[in-house]
Amino acid sequence: MTEEYDLETLAVRSGTLRSQFNEHSEALFLTSSFVFESAAQAAARFKGEEPGNIYARFTNPTVTMLETRLAALEGAERCVAFSSGMAAILATVMGLMKAGEHIVASRSIFGSTVQLFSNILGRFGIETTYVSPTEPEDWKRAVKPNTKLFFVESPSNPLTEVSDIAALAAIARQAGARLAVDNCFCSPALQRPLDLGADIVIHSATKYLDGQGRVLGGAVLGSKELMEGVYTFLRTAGPTLSAFNAWVILKGLETLSLRMEAHSKNALELAAWLESHPKVERVWYPGLPSHPQHALAMRQQKTGGGIVAFEVAGGQAAAWRVIDACRLLSITANLGDAKTTITHPASTTHSRMTAEQRAFAGISDGLIRVAVGLESVRDIRNDLARGLEA
Repeated sequence: MTEEYDLETLAVRSGTLRSQFNEHSEALFLTSSFVFESAAQAAARFKGEEPGNIYARFTNPTVTMLETRLAALEGAERCVAFSSGMAAILATVMGLMKAGEHIVASRSIFGSTVQLFSNILGRFGIETTYVSPTEPEDWKRAVKPNTKLFFVESPSNPLTEVSDIAALAAIARQAGARLAVDNCFCSPALQRPLDLGADIVIHSATKYLDGQGRVLGGAVLGSKELMEGVYTFLRTAGPTLSAFNAWVILKGLETLSLRMEAHSKNALELAAWLESHPKVERVWYPGLPSHPQHALAMRQQKTGGGIVAFEVAGGQAAAWRVIDACRLLSITANLGDAKTTITHPASTTHSRMTAEQRAFAGISDGLIRVAVGLESVRDIRNDLARGLEA
């Protein structure tokens, strides 16, 4: 499909491939391999001289449809899909970097990403320096001669800190590095990092792209040239997205814009209520004027998104009382679901970080993260009120 279509249309129509049966809904191709018409065709496919499917570890029509659609939504030349968001991050580094090179990363990223960069990639000679997500000068100072990748989440998990993507992209270019943006919290419905100068966009498709907490998935997007290295890692190492999961996420994308609008509307209303609550010490939500990067968020993003973080006095014990008193909200670390979820980052998503690392990232023991769903915001608010009164 051409660029003349709006994002809402692309989310429903782009990338669709029909079989000989001319089905309307995208087909689910459950097969491990594909049959060739001749030995010569098989050889041509393996050599890359002829396009077509070979083996489902790295080629599948359903997965291709998802990749094509997501690339259209992000304005990317190519998308490579993976089995999870963490597999996508691993493939980005393994496909584009080598031992002896250096990453500059935001200190405010998902706990598993910190573990990957510090404890796994570090063993193989890739060093990471962590800096503030909101201070571009810190990134400039952290650059070394061997810096090859900038990595940032914007908004960040869990404090919804917003990075100036255009500024970081300019610093990365000057350093000869590439900027990768984890766009999980916004999705392309709210933010397109490539339009702001980023080189690479990464997704945990498990979250808002699916939208109903059904399957795992991940994706990396960028230029054809950059994605070739990422694809080569997929083809060889095999962190493959299943055809079934790709099909589920494809159907999720059809309602992405509608869902993100509703998530954002509920989140803004909930954040404003929390900010006025006497038991809440502080609220982090990009859509609130009190958010430190509110003006930047409103330039980069369509809305504030669906994630709200807030802090209560009394540390972990108080935060756990709030969470345990909820009857409607799901106590789970996942996000991007139609159902509202609530979690305590310090003891769940970021628990494998040291206490010093959490303090450096601003994650206190009294911090609670709510991924606001599609229920009545009045019911969500009432459930939290019960917890806060506890």
